[in-house]
Amino acid sequence: MENDASLRTVGAVGDIHCEARSLETALHFLREASVDRILAVGDIVDGEGDINECCGLLQQFDVATVRGNHERWFLAGEMRDLPEITLKSEVTQLTMAYVSALPPTRAFNTVSGRLLLCHGLGESDMAGVWPDDQGLSLEANLALVRLMRESEYRFVVNGHTHDRMVRHFDQLTIINAGTLCHDHSPCFLIADFEAGLVQFYDIHEGRQVSKGEIIRLPPVPEPANG
Repeated sequence: MENDASLRTVGAVGDIHCEARSLETALHFLREASVDRILAVGDIVDGEGDINECCGLLQQFDVATVRGNHERWFLAGEMRDLPEITLKSEVTQLTMAYVSALPPTRAFNTVSGRLLLCHGLGESDMAGVWPDDQGLSLEANLALVRLMRESEYRFVVNGHTHDRMVRHFDQLTIINAGTLCHDHSPCFLIADFEAGLVQFYDIHEGRQVSKGEIIRLPPVPEPANG
């Protein structure tokens, strides 16, 4: 657990992919909103922007960040035939040290229950839930089933799919922060656990912010008697 404080509000940015201008816009907005903590779901590398600037911003704004599958591939030298890859020759020593030290998950207390920050689902950075997943696709999602069975977390804040989303599964709520990619409806969010709301914000041309969807979180379960 990161600390003993129970967070009332968090801001979250989705997959970054080197979009430094949109990242800076989102982080300034979230700082001005005075959220208790800012979270990032990983996939910082592999994009057409400036990875060094992105990592500098994440450190400057004290963003709690986890490693995505693109960081894993980057560090291992895998999947380097993808478009717009980040080359190690482009990365400063400070950036390399930052990316290398990112954990796969981080956990926090909120006023409504424990929160897991990850890229995919738990330790699996390639797992995810898509908005249209139903039936067998959910039943066969082992990472999701494991999180539900273990009942350790009430919230998962993740990314990977690039699809902004809030979905509820019994006592588990998945909050997908989407992406900052300029061609994938860039966005970020504020989750207010005290009010029980998730507000998405759209980013236009990297600089302008407007309100997007607002989604209500399920009520906090009543403690069992006994």
